[in-house]
Amino acid sequence: MNLTSPSQVKAWCVENEFHPNKTLGQNFLIDRNVLLGIVDAGLEGAAAGEETLEIGPGLGVMTEEMLSRGMKVTAIEKDAILAERLAKRELPGLKVISSDALDILERPERREKEIPPSCIRMVSNLPYQAGTRILLELVEWGKMERMTALLQTEVAERLAAKEGGKTRSLAGVWAQLDYDVEVIRKVSAACFWPRPDVGSAVVRLTRHGRNDDLAPEERRIFRRITKQAFAHRRKQLSSIFKGIIVSTKRPEALSLEEWKELTKGLAQNENS
Repeated sequence: MNLTSPSQVKAWCVENEFHPNKTLGQNFLIDRNVLLGIVDAGLEGAAAGEETLEIGPGLGVMTEEMLSRGMKVTAIEKDAILAERLAKRELPGLKVISSDALDILERPERREKEIPPSCIRMVSNLPYQAGTRILLELVEWGKMERMTALLQTEVAERLAAKEGGKTRSLAGVWAQLDYDVEVIRKVSAACFWPRPDVGSAVVRLTRHGRNDDLAPEERRIFRRITKQAFAHRRKQLSSIFKGIIVSTKRPEALSLEEWKELTKGLAQNENS
């Protein structure tokens, strides 16, 4: 079956009485040019035989392309029917896990067991509903050196937004602490079946290591204060952290360096 052929994908769904689940974000990519662009971006610099993580493979269109390039793929699929279909094909180099990816990523003992130790790359068409949570779990884990994902345009732009912009978000601040984030390309809703209600974009996160000096306790403080601040993003920091932080800036205006300075200052005060 040609997985980038809308007619063949629809025919398989009809024949197998499979109805794409909107809640699970089952919008299958049916544009080959977009597919090749995503895989090119995701596998840039990859060596043959390298382990790659894919979350939400669906019918396996991206899976097949990565395998054809000599990658080994660990694919986590929440839909049991799609997971069984992919596993039954017994494609060389493919490991299929029938599970909710968040159940794996949120449990350290399980993610260490299920995801190969040498896997430092993720390429996925992430489900819209859980895409941000999945990415942030991977960001906090810190194991992946490069992550390339197809997401809602709005989510991708928030992840990549710099300080001062209206789309600056908590998710973006957390992601950019350890990753350079860039929007690679926009993707039309017409490139999917069923057609989603919103546009999509390819975002790539590359680990930069510039903040590896932050201690675990400092990282906990960083996440705590940024989460508190963005919960009140319209307020000035002096109003959010009364008597602790003196600043007329709002959360989205601060650079990562400024957040780091605040974090280190609070860590020193708590330890004194």
